[in-house]
Amino acid sequence: MTGFLTLLYKELLRFWKVGFQTIVAPMVSTLLYLLIFFHVLEAHVEAYPGVAYTAFLIPGLVMMAVIQNAFANASSSMIQSKISGNIVFILLSPLSYHAIFFAYIIASIVRGLLVGLGVYWVTLFFFDIPLAQPVWSILFVVLGSAILSALGLIAGIWADKFDQLAAFQNFIILPLTFLSGVFYTIHSLPAGWQYFSHLNPFFYMIDGFRYGFFGVSDISPYISLSIVAICLVAISMLTIRMLKTGYKLRH
Repeated sequence: MTGFLTLLYKELLRFWKVGFQTIVAPMVSTLLYLLIFFHVLEAHVEAYPGVAYTAFLIPGLVMMAVIQNAFANASSSMIQSKISGNIVFILLSPLSYHAIFFAYIIASIVRGLLVGLGVYWVTLFFFDIPLAQPVWSILFVVLGSAILSALGLIAGIWADKFDQLAAFQNFIILPLTFLSGVFYTIHSLPAGWQYFSHLNPFFYMIDGFRYGFFGVSDISPYISLSIVAICLVAISMLTIRMLKTGYKLRH
């Protein structure tokens, strides 16, 4: 337990020591999205009846900030440890692969939540955002950030160079995030795009998280929760398997 807490503390310090880069900067980027879309679309788009577009947009942006930073934290930590060579000190320690997994995942969840809470806190000064079902929001934000943290670990383990990690993020994570309904409701899409949206697991995270704010969603939150939970279990098992076998870590 002491080893697990030590690794967790090290991972928390890793991003906290450069908080301006890892917390404040992504908050500013997300708020710029909000500023631009607010001025361009507020008067022209109504996603849900009676819900202003900006109010609709904010939960999506908060969730986007959480999952992207959870991914960035786990992936950057892992690949930096591999390239610098200090991963050997973790692998040679008596820590179990489960302890390593949970230390990385919890630290990444914390970073994602700090960024998301910061964005949400700032928006409260300017917009009235309801929170109809907070338990649903908490469930989806924790599970969603855990999934992206595990994906970050997979990407960090798989990638041998920073450009491979960038490719993973730019060609997989970003498209899935931007096409998940952060900026729109899928009911505004043609039938074909709606079908493809249902194949995107990120859609269920965003939609379920947004349900916690408005009590309205594109799909039943129970279905979304089931799919998100299944994805989390499957991706976590794959990540633990990679740690256990030492894939690209022990060669």
